[in-house]
Amino acid sequence: MIAAFPFLEEYCSNRYLRVAVPIEIVWTRVQTLKKRKRTKLGKDRRRKHKHWQVTVFYKDGERFARVYTDRAKASKFAERQRKSPVVKTARVIQVS
Repeated sequence: MIAAFPFLEEYCSNRYLRVAVPIEIVWTRVQTLKKRKRTKLGKDRRRKHKHWQVTVFYKDGERFARVYTDRAKASKFAERQRKSPVVKTARVIQVS
């Protein structure tokens, strides 16, 4: 082991450790995360705030949409609309 690290013995004698300490090297695989593709909306640096569109689909086929600048308010509105018996679904999407 000392042959693999020629300066280890000298390091140990010059530092606080007075004896050569055996070193065990363990190789581990690091799992890489997939990078998401950035959309055009994420790249725009001029943007000061984001816009969120809530689209409500009614059971009779009608559609209604409203735009918010706050994601929390948009989600809250969508949840409130989903509770109605005449609403089929409501979704929140980011728009430019």
